[in-house]
Amino acid sequence: MLQSFNPKNKDLKVWVNDGLYHRDEAKVSVFDSVVQGGDAVWEGIRVYEEGVFLLDRHLDRLFDSAHALSFVHMPSRDEVKDAIKKTLEANNMDRDTHIRLTLTRGRKITSGMDPRLNQDYGLIVLAEWKPPVYDNDHGINIITSTIRRNSPMHLDSKIHHNNLLNNILAKIQSNVAGADAALMLDAYGFVSELNGTNIFYIKKGQIYTPHADACLPGITRAMVIEICKDLSLEITEKNCSLVEFYTSDFVFTTGSMGELTPVNIIDGRSIKRNKGQEVFDKIHQHFEAKIKNLCVKL
Repeated sequence: MLQSFNPKNKDLKVWVNDGLYHRDEAKVSVFDSVVQGGDAVWEGIRVYEEGVFLLDRHLDRLFDSAHALSFVHMPSRDEVKDAIKKTLEANNMDRDTHIRLTLTRGRKITSGMDPRLNQDYGLIVLAEWKPPVYDNDHGINIITSTIRRNSPMHLDSKIHHNNLLNNILAKIQSNVAGADAALMLDAYGFVSELNGTNIFYIKKGQIYTPHADACLPGITRAMVIEICKDLSLEITEKNCSLVEFYTSDFVFTTGSMGELTPVNIIDGRSIKRNKGQEVFDKIHQHFEAKIKNLCVKL
């Protein structure tokens, strides 16, 4: 899966710190922590005709992540919402939009690792015309990466941080293999998530997904778990092996960039989509029906 340039994004206005700038002029300082060490947190947020999807849940995670990293300087919640509103209005965006919201530890008075050198915060609102990036009608093919997902022993995935080198290395492996994405395992060899999305499988009418230990506890992931409970479908979080995914009746991924995406092939093994299709369709239909009630207008 390779994204392409959308001409509608040619003259984007991007919010950086204190205002809006043309995409060619939108810049951060070389002293900013996001440049110095990937020291920032972020959210991927989708915009539908009905409004911004699950905005408060995303902001909760953004501020929780910043707190866990001991950010000292931070904007208020209202300031972030206002920046998002102004960015969407400046670009006349009211649907088919994906926002990359980034909060950095800010600029340093001199280059260095010590957070005490930081003097402010950085806020970036990058909104693009971007419908779901995967082919959700036909599905995707994935391979298992040799790159392991971080565990809480190293860098807890509950911090939605900008240090994504593990994921990028996994994505490179999938690119070389000609696959759409890479499946990442945890330190014990259990399935964690893809390089950019969470993952579920269906077996005999029951739905399973990995524990949110090494994987990101995704917003869309949580939404799917809620939907399964609403529909009285049995959903279990557990240690899931590759073999369980290989031999499942249906596999799908979840995330703000791609919504709900079926998986056709894992490591050359075809997934028997027909047996779990009906269960997935129920979940997907319920997901689409809930969107309008979970969006907010700014």
